[in-house]
Amino acid sequence: MKIYTKTGDKGQTSLIGGTRVPKHHIRIEAYGTVDELNSWIGLLRDLEVTPQAQTTLIEVQDRLFTIGSSLASDPGKSKMKIPDLKEDDVLLLEKEMDSMNETLPEMRSFVLPGGHPVVSYCHIARCVCRRAERAVLRLSETEFVAEPVVKYLNRLSDYLFVLSRSLGQELKAGEIPWKPRM
Repeated sequence: MKIYTKTGDKGQTSLIGGTRVPKHHIRIEAYGTVDELNSWIGLLRDLEVTPQAQTTLIEVQDRLFTIGSSLASDPGKSKMKIPDLKEDDVLLLEKEMDSMNETLPEMRSFVLPGGHPVVSYCHIARCVCRRAERAVLRLSETEFVAEPVVKYLNRLSDYLFVLSRSLGQELKAGEIPWKPRM
């Protein structure tokens, strides 16, 4: 099987189910941004992260493929069995955040992203996750999107923030609080 089909040369692509849509369609934007997020998570996983974070990030990447396949399907036409997100997927992220928060100092202000490349990549992934969430929410205004998709992306961005703080602490990066000028 060749990777190139030439069927998209005129700016259209197929959803799972066969429906052709423009490559700029909000559905394509949504799953494309989820794909971009998955790549950032892969980069993050390749850096200096704890074994626990590596395990969780692999799980996250698998769930992002689940989300991508859901978003790439035409809900009205696809007969293909697509994996589903489960409440346990969200609960795993919450459990991981609770565990990391046990050793983190209480937040008293916003913190500036950065301090170490690993921390910065967590923040980049968090921002891309929020962009994916916004694209999915735009899509959900006109087309069906399974509720767990939005919930998972919302929780994932929180997880990535807490992970940035946890890894920053482990790497002794130090947090710089934002001090607004008044």
